[in-house]
Amino acid sequence: MKKIYIIGLCAIAAGIFILITALKDVSTYVTFSDALEGKKVTVTGVLSKDKEIVYNPEIDENLLTFFMKDNDGTERKVNYIGAKPQDFEMSESIVVTGKMLGETFVTEDMLLKCPSKYKGEEELVNAQNNG
Repeated sequence: MKKIYIIGLCAIAAGIFILITALKDVSTYVTFSDALEGKKVTVTGVLSKDKEIVYNPEIDENLLTFFMKDNDGTERKVNYIGAKPQDFEMSESIVVTGKMLGETFVTEDMLLKCPSKYKGEEELVNAQNNG
C-alpha cells in the first residue's frame, strides 16, 4: 500500500474521532428537575437574589456559590468553579453547563446576560416621544 493512502486513511480516522468527540459535548437546555446526576447538561435561569451569594477569595478564589431558579421555577444551589464575574448580581439571566451532584449543580462554564447599558436611554427616549 502506498504511503499516501496510509496518510489519507489516518487523516479520515482522525477527522471521525474529532467529530465524535465534538458531538459528545453538545447539550440541550434542560431544567434542574430533568438533569440527571453525573450527566453534563445546560440549564438556563435567573439568580435568586433573595438567597445568599458566597464568594470568599481569601479562602478559595475559584469558588462562587449561589442559588438559581430555572425556567420552571425550580431552585437549586450552584457551585461555580471560577472567579466571580463582574456585575454578577445585575445579571438578567444565567446559563450554566455542568452536572448535578446530589442537590447541588456544579459548573465550570457560566454565561451571563446583563442589562443593556442603553436600556435607560431607550426608556428616556420612549418617554419623551410618548409624552
